[in-house]
This record gives sequence, structure tokens and C-alpha cells, in this order.
Amino acid sequence: MTNGNAPAAPPRSTLVVTAHAGDFVWRAGGAIALAASRGEKVTIACLTFGERGESATAWREGRGLDEIKALRRDEAERAAAELGAAVRFFDAGDYPLLATAELTDRLVALYRETQPDVVLTHPAEDPYNGDHPAANRMALEARVLAQAVGYPGEGEIIGAPPVFFFEPHQPEMSGFRPEVLLDITEVWQAKRRAMECLAAQRHLWDYYTDLAVRRGVQLRRNAGPNLGLPHTTLAEAYMRPFPQIAKELA
Repeated sequence: MTNGNAPAAPPRSTLVVTAHAGDFVWRAGGAIALAASRGEKVTIACLTFGERGESATAWREGRGLDEIKALRRDEAERAAAELGAAVRFFDAGDYPLLATAELTDRLVALYRETQPDVVLTHPAEDPYNGDHPAANRMALEARVLAQAVGYPGEGEIIGAPPVFFFEPHQPEMSGFRPEVLLDITEVWQAKRRAMECLAAQRHLWDYYTDLAVRRGVQLRRNAGPNLGLPHTTLAEAYMRPFPQIAKELA
């Protein structure tokens, strides 16, 4: 018997920790849109605007630092809205992104506020952009600290949510293995619209469209011969740094 007066369970929660304003779109936009389409809560922790290292076009146009930050913030907010997510800006400064005690406290507070069931972030290696491994270290450290009863701060401690590393721009140089292939076909148009919000990085639109096609081919190849997946399958790739917990192999 169910209790009709019992409070509804809170929706599942996903926390995405990214170094720059565009990272969550290129690398995890499909996962974000899928979660949001299921009614789940998705929160993006955007540590920087990518104002110095990932806004070359704006700098060449003669824009100033504050104007570029405002531009990238607007792009990220519109992209997050297309995906169905909320975005929090930390404005920690990029190139380089440096860990501080204050930044750690803010991340821990966000973990405890959102109580994530899943965490998405950068992999631990990226020889081309030190901000990405820095964001990885901060995301993983804050995840551990948010579990500690004795760590100061508001909010309830969290459990140990599974972590997925999204694909870096040059995976073969970053120790990345596509261990999880996520079918994003049904939300691809939302991801593409979010990508097109990022005019400051227009050169990446086609690259990440082509990548979704290639990962979709790999998904079909690894899904078995009888699933009837369409030839237009599109996918994103992820790694798992921690063991998967299961009661049966599947």
C-alpha cells in the first residue's frame, strides 16, 4: 500500500563542473539535455568564462575583458537554457585557473546544495589546456570534502555520486578511453542549438557535430546486431574513474 500523503521523491540531480563557459556544451550537452528531458535537475558549475584563453575572436575584435566576460556569460546562459539546465558562474579567472580555499568552499557548498546523483567533469589529463585538469582536481576534491561530516559549511553531506569524465578536444593526447557511449540522438537538435549559442567559438560547431557522428557509429558497432539502431545515431563518450556498482553484470 502506498501513502498518498507521502512527499514526492526529489528529482534526480546532475552536477556538471566545467572550466570554461563553452565546455559543458561541446562535451556534455547531450547528457545534460537527456537528463533535463526526463525531468531531472541539472546544475552547471562554470568556473570561468573562458575570457582569456577561449575568446580569441572577441579579443581580435578589440573588446575589453569585462565586455568579453559579459559576452561569454550571455552565450553560456542561452546555451544552458536550450539544454534545460541552470548555470552558476564562479568567475574564478582562466589561463590559469587556480584552486583557492574560497573556490573549494563554494564548490563544496554547491555539492551539498544540489545533492548530485551524477557528476560530470573533465578528465585528469589535457596537455593543451591546464585549466581542464585543474577543474577536474577541484571537482573531485570538492566531491570528497562534501562527504565529510567535519568539513565546515552549510547543507547536508552528500553520498558518493558516480563521476563521468567527458571527452576532451584531443582524446588521443589526453589518455581518454571511450568507456561509455551515450546515445544522444533524441536530443541532438537541442545540443546543436546550444552549440550555436557559442558564437565566440563558431569554429567548433562542425567539429563537435562530426564527433557526435563518429561516436554514434561506435555506439552502433558496440550495441549488438539486433537493436535496430538508426544509421543517424549520435553519441557522446565518457570515462569512469571509479568502479561501477552493480548487483549483476550488464
